[in-house]
Amino acid sequence: MRSSNPVFSRRGFSRDNGYAGFNAAPQAGGPAVGTVQGNPYAQAPAGDTYANPYANNPYAQQDLQGAPPQAPAAGRMTMDDVVMRTATTLGVLVVTAALAWALLPVDAANLPKSYGIAIGFGLVAMVLGLVQSFKRKASPALILTYAALEGVFLGVLSNVVDTHVASGAAMQAVIGTIAVFVGVLVAYRAGWIRVNRRFYGFVMAAAMGFLLLMAVNLLFSVFGGGDGLGFRSGGLGIAFGVIGVLLGACFLALDFKQVEDGVRYGAPREEAWMAAFGLTVTLVWIYMEFLRLIAILQGND
Repeated sequence: MRSSNPVFSRRGFSRDNGYAGFNAAPQAGGPAVGTVQGNPYAQAPAGDTYANPYANNPYAQQDLQGAPPQAPAAGRMTMDDVVMRTATTLGVLVVTAALAWALLPVDAANLPKSYGIAIGFGLVAMVLGLVQSFKRKASPALILTYAALEGVFLGVLSNVVDTHVASGAAMQAVIGTIAVFVGVLVAYRAGWIRVNRRFYGFVMAAAMGFLLLMAVNLLFSVFGGGDGLGFRSGGLGIAFGVIGVLLGACFLALDFKQVEDGVRYGAPREEAWMAAFGLTVTLVWIYMEFLRLIAILQGND
């Protein structure tokens, strides 16, 4: 299972790539050497390599013959690592967003300058995010720099919407994002959301269609003026805002699954930074969709 999040899909947090590898079949006629079913951290057991892929894997979180699960080996990612890295990344983003809100005024006289700075920081953050997504190793400095620059962009954008479009929209968007995160986490842990190939395929197809329509709308708005096809305002804008939030919730479920697999199958500890980065990207998506949706709803009052 590959994640919809490009960060996780390239890092191997999946059952068919990297640390889990249940679908990685051996070469025909070739011996099973060094790994078990595609898991580079599992030692191949003697005899039948398919009978018990956990038998000689010191990192597998598996209850064998009634014995209690063993503690994670040193150097392997744990859920605590993911939580701490994610809290650090989001903390940097929130601090820089608050500073940008306070130090970059968005009154009529200063709005063009502040908004221009925010757009510049947002573009650089996007480039850094793409660079980190395609790097083979996590770079904490790069991830934290991305979070800081993205925070400046979100701080100014939120201030603009809160001041000129919909009062209180930023706080409502924060509350909405937290509610979605907690709701999806509870549903995932309770087993109400089943992340499988069908779920993944549906989410990816919906996301591709959503992004394609947004791109077409942007082109029409650039060359035709106004709101293009109307996907960013009015009834259509509200509908697409709700779809965007729901897609973000689905991305969260996929991300939770990939993090869980990374912990279970012995991903290196530095991968916790990649998990934090991927979760941050998804939360930023949800927050921006909420911010836009609230602005449309209050603007129609």
